[in-house]
Amino acid sequence: MIRVNLLPHRQMKRAAQKRAFIIAAVAMIAIGVTVIFLVHGILASRIEAQSARNKFLDEQIVLVNKQIEDIRRTREQTAQLLARKRVVETLQANREEVVQLFDQIARQLPDGVYLRNIKQTGTRINIVGYAQSNARVSTLLRNLESSPWLDNATLVEIKAATVLSQRLNEFNLNVDVARRKSEVAAAAPGTPVAPSATPGAAPAKK
Repeated sequence: MIRVNLLPHRQMKRAAQKRAFIIAAVAMIAIGVTVIFLVHGILASRIEAQSARNKFLDEQIVLVNKQIEDIRRTREQTAQLLARKRVVETLQANREEVVQLFDQIARQLPDGVYLRNIKQTGTRINIVGYAQSNARVSTLLRNLESSPWLDNATLVEIKAATVLSQRLNEFNLNVDVARRKSEVAAAAPGTPVAPSATPGAAPAKK
């Protein structure tokens, strides 16, 4: 019987399998490294793109905030200009209103009544003066109440006083500027048009 020695053949087969395994392992490692590099490159590209977007958004946010600040300042400046315009218009109208107010008060003063002080706060006018008698103060109140430009004449106080060795009655009264009444009166034929009164203080005497 012939014996065949298969030891070299087995060693060669094992060596071939080992080489194939090493080649496959190296190939797998190479493929894995390649995939890792590809994934890393893709992720890095996306991160860079997102960073660029974030930077662009930050720049746009800064620009928008600046525009919003400019708009706010423009609105504030516009509001200030409108407020100044209203003040100027009010002052221009006040010149005629004050003249009309003093004219009306002077027209309603009866004989024997002297005014010491006139002060206006809003639509309320405070009048302080002297009268020769209580009856003249009552006449003044009725006259003020009958004026189309004045309303709600109310006596605050009346007391005895001595002025230049003359005994008089010092009175303090309030009266309102009747804007509605004045507008109705101004709309009537032959009645001069005058705006409502504005704060002012000056003595008047008749």
